[in-house]
Parts: sequence; structure tokens; C-alpha cells
Amino acid sequence: MSPSFVSLCLRERISLLLLLLLCLFAARAAAATITNTPGVNPMPDTYPAFTSRYVAARNVSVYLPACYRANPTQRCAVLYMHDGQNLFDPATSFIGVDWAVQTALEQLLAARRVRPTIIVGIWNTPQRLPEYLPAKPCALITNPALRAEFAAKYGKPLSDEYLRFIVTELKPFVDAHYRTLPDRANTFIMGSSMGGLISAYALCEYPQVFGGAGCLSTHWPAGDGVMIEYLRGALPAPATHTIYFDHGTATLDATYAEFQRRVDEVVRAAGYADGTNWLTRRFPGHEHSERAWRQRVHIPLEFLLAPPVR
Repeated sequence: MSPSFVSLCLRERISLLLLLLLCLFAARAAAATITNTPGVNPMPDTYPAFTSRYVAARNVSVYLPACYRANPTQRCAVLYMHDGQNLFDPATSFIGVDWAVQTALEQLLAARRVRPTIIVGIWNTPQRLPEYLPAKPCALITNPALRAEFAAKYGKPLSDEYLRFIVTELKPFVDAHYRTLPDRANTFIMGSSMGGLISAYALCEYPQVFGGAGCLSTHWPAGDGVMIEYLRGALPAPATHTIYFDHGTATLDATYAEFQRRVDEVVRAAGYADGTNWLTRRFPGHEHSERAWRQRVHIPLEFLLAPPVR
């Protein structure tokens, strides 16, 4: 066997090995992110098992509005939303009904009623309750019986770790990989039920990061309303922040009216102006479910994401 033939065979094997490695790399890259194709795939980019140093890995979905996909120079505000699997696709939603938040956003954008916005859906995990339970308000519970009952139901709060994940890991990733407007005035957070609690908590704990919070059907009864006492000394400056609250009147939402009245008193005393930088809405007949939040999600989107006044 000639040396030249051996050399040829070796080169062919090396080329084949490099080709296999390239295919393997491409397959892993495809598994890491499912990417939007402008005008073809309106579903969000999805990052499976997004890892963190602070909390368990979870899926993250990033919806890019049509204006972003169509215009390579378009920069967008960013809205971070909890319970991400319930936002875009009924196949992954808790009750088989999603918020259809991307549809509401596109309709508002077409009417020029909101600024161009990317929506980041943060999927929940089996640790949803402790991750969405505000830690500092929990420390205000002094009744031993209530504290024990609270701990048995919710476990140790992991909200500080969860918010650290969003602020120090997820947000930098989103800002680095997408054309965002990363400043406070263009960064928002929103959720429902316990997601409403953690959104209000995020606004208070990171007022330099979030300019507004949307809190739908907020579960104020947690800890007998201890979050309300926390808000008295923690709400950020009304000159630079916006807050939206709402609730229905059916199922679990039927228990929220008195708590929300107390919250409104605290917000008003902190200097927020109803209809300007704060809005509370009541929706008769609305239940505590994705079905109801789907019906009215356009309202907090329009209030929080209104085009900046020039």
C-alpha cells in the first residue's frame, strides 16, 4: 500500500469526522433554541431548561413582535411575564386556554396604542409557590400559629433567588441576544395570582430595573394580607414607576375586593395618581383563570406599554 493512498484515506476519515462533528454541533444548537422565522413562525423563541445559579432550570419563551422581525434596526421594550407556559400556546397552558398575549400585543401595536415590546415568558416549576412568595413580607408575620400554617402551605420563600435570576441572569441574556431598550423606563414585569404578588415585589425590590408592574388577580390573602403592610414602606417613586392591578368577582377572585381596597389606599398615600401612573380595575363575573386573563390582558398591556410621551 503506497504512502499516498494511506494519506488519502486518512484525509477522508478526518473530513468525515469533521462533518460528523459539525452535524452534531448543529443538532445541539437547534435543540437549544427554536427560532422565529420572520413572516413564517409567529411562535416565540424557546430556550429549554435555561440554567441559573440561583433557582432550578426552566424553559424561557421570547416573543418577538412583527415589527422587530420585519425591521433589523427596531429596538424594543421588554415585558417579563411569569407562568410562561400559559401565555402563548394552549397546548402547554394549565387549563388548555392560553393568554394569547402575543395576539393582544400585535393588535395594540397595529393600532399604535403600545410601544414595540418583546415579551419574555418565564415558565414556572414545581417550586412555583415558594418562588412567587415575597420573602421580606413573610418576615413580618409575628403570629406563631399563622407563621406555622404559612410555612406548611408555601414552604421557605425563594422569591429573592427567583428575582436574582431574572435581574442578573435572564435580563442580561435577553439584552445581549436581542435588540432591546434595557433601561428602567422600558423594562416591565407582569403576572397573575401569585404572579401578581411577585411582580409587585419585583417592582419594590428592583426599582432601578423595572419601570412598571402588572398584577392581575393578585393573591393578596397570602399571609393574611401581609404584603400590604410591606408595600407601605417599599413602593418606589411614583414619578418613575407605573402599577396596574385588577381582579374579578368569581371563584377565588371573589375574595380579593377588600384586600385590593386596602392596597389602593396604600398606593394612593404613596403619591400615585389613579389613571395616570396607577390603575385598578374590577371585572364583574371574571373568574380566577387563564380564560379570564386572556379576555382582559390588552388592558394592562396598553396601560403599562403606552408609547412614551415626547
